Amino acid sequence: MSPINAFTVDVEDYFQVSAFEKHVARSQWDQYASRVVDNTQRILRLLNRHDVQATFFVLGWVADRYPDLVREIHHAGHEVGSHSFWHRLVYDLSPEEFRDDLRRSRDVLEDLIGASVTAYRAPSFSITKRSLWALDILSEEGFCVDSSIFPIHHDRYGIPGAKTSVHTLQTKAGQLWEFPPSVARFAGFNLPVSGGGYFRLYPFALTRYCLNRLNRTRQEAFMFYVHPWEVDPEQPRLGVGSRMARFRHHVNLSSTERKLDALLGKFRFGRLCDVIQQAEVSSLPSTAEVSA
Repeated sequence: MSPINAFTVDVEDYFQVSAFEKHVARSQWDQYASRVVDNTQRILRLLNRHDVQATFFVLGWVADRYPDLVREIHHAGHEVGSHSFWHRLVYDLSPEEFRDDLRRSRDVLEDLIGASVTAYRAPSFSITKRSLWALDILSEEGFCVDSSIFPIHHDRYGIPGAKTSVHTLQTKAGQLWEFPPSVARFAGFNLPVSGGGYFRLYPFALTRYCLNRLNRTRQEAFMFYVHPWEVDPEQPRLGVGSRMARFRHHVNLSSTERKLDALLGKFRFGRLCDVIQQAEVSSLPSTAEVSA
């Protein structure tokens, strides 16, 4: 039987993405027409049709303003994780700033769902070689799972030589599970195939082929991610950022929901915690040292 794969959702609004942060001040977020509740509910309905429970990494700012959305996610049986509070890139923060933001996001989420929040994903996968210190803080603050290290070359994130499958890291404060966004190996390079703009850009047949190869040939679970704004082709066009940033954000938004529906029908999915449990039972993970 194919392994259970992690389906994850980064709950943030269209105006909160890192590519636009130089043009959209956080102090002005309340001035934009929010679409995060309706878009997240579209994904919730899609998951419900396929009887899939997922992990939702919720931005603390969103949780603070739309508490009923977080409760709806939790009551539907999905796992709630932290996506930070202010969506600041980790490598732009000091360790003290990161810890404060992490605690604020965790506290608002735990107060809403009445349960521990122990999974984290950094905004824009911004735990890189410059910010590996964040893993120690995550462990010190009681987090057990991280999904922030993308094993690719990219202009904003990535550690190309990082381990590509779910595994454990030994931090100064203890063991931490790391589940990176999944990649396929082609011609000596890691090709990102696990969601976001890559999912929107690639033909669905290519995504299906690469993910199927991970499941069936390598017997590995993959990690998939999506944002609520990616199922919303009618979202306002902000007209800010570079031409490349605008392309990355808007490419093929109109086909995302259809492709997600097809993906959910082709593979077995669950919460990130379900995949971690699967890895523990099968004794597949290895332990790696955290080093710069």
